[in-house]
Amino acid sequence: MKLCLKEQLFSESQLRSKAQELAIQIEHDAEDRPIVFIVVLNGAFVFASDLLRFIQNENIQLDTICTSSYKNVMTSSEQVLLRKDIDLNLEDRYVVLIEDIIDTGRTLKYLSEYIRNKYRPYCLKLCTLLDKPSRRQVELKADYVGFTIDDLFVVGYGIDCCEKFRQLPYIAHVEKIEE
Repeated sequence: MKLCLKEQLFSESQLRSKAQELAIQIEHDAEDRPIVFIVVLNGAFVFASDLLRFIQNENIQLDTICTSSYKNVMTSSEQVLLRKDIDLNLEDRYVVLIEDIIDTGRTLKYLSEYIRNKYRPYCLKLCTLLDKPSRRQVELKADYVGFTIDDLFVVGYGIDCCEKFRQLPYIAHVEKIEE
């Protein structure tokens, strides 16, 4: 299978500006409470890295969680598998779960329910760089959304397709080309 980059949707400067805007919103809502950021690997690590650079609160902690839900290149499966769990104690903590993109919503819904039930945080906020509400299969609403996009397959800024294009400093639309 061959993939073709189509159009650039968001530039590097747009992405950093949005990360700063979201960081300000998160800090405002946290009201000087210590914040635990949980990054969903691997896709959200670039976004999270930029977002955290804009956080002024010195009392933060960072952890990661890893799942998989993609059964093939361009479609998402209904099953979410937990591949790496959280190491920190989240009980009675102010937690922000950082995701790269909400598509069907199944992964983030699974993770939010899992974290609430297992770790019992004081508060769990959901932050995503990209949201595709037209693809939603479960009821889910993020507290912080960078950009709302149409039903396009996107890559770059940490988001990959078959482990390709993750390193791009921007987000672009990609299409599959039949050979």
